[in-house]
Amino acid sequence: MGGNSSQIATLVERRTRFVMLVKIDSKEAESVAKALAKKIRKLPAELRRSLTWDRGTEMAAHKQFTVATDVKVYFCDPRSPWQRGSNENTNGLLRQYFPKGDNLSGYSQTHLNAVASRLNGRPRQTLDWRSPAEALQASVAATG
Repeated sequence: MGGNSSQIATLVERRTRFVMLVKIDSKEAESVAKALAKKIRKLPAELRRSLTWDRGTEMAAHKQFTVATDVKVYFCDPRSPWQRGSNENTNGLLRQYFPKGDNLSGYSQTHLNAVASRLNGRPRQTLDWRSPAEALQASVAATG
């Protein structure tokens, strides 16, 4: 969440830490589900198994999301952000690009894609110093 009720959705593939950022024009549940469904389809099918979300009202349309994508949605227990650790860590990294309280509505999807590309090219200790992009490529090669 940013200032002026602006928001960006983050999708983080858990095994590879691959990041996708989604410009969200409205926090309305149907709008969020539609934007996430469109973006998640860009991941290889074998990596689209489930989505873990917090308990915000923006995912009230989770059933429509599941029907549109065949991706199951799970919800964290209340006040349990560690159940989405990869996503919470990514949100911390995003603060380098989008300071807390920043109005996020002025950023284009192209800009968000560029930020995601930077994060996906950044080596991570948890991936044995491979980047998320390298880990994703290796994961897809191993399954295909």
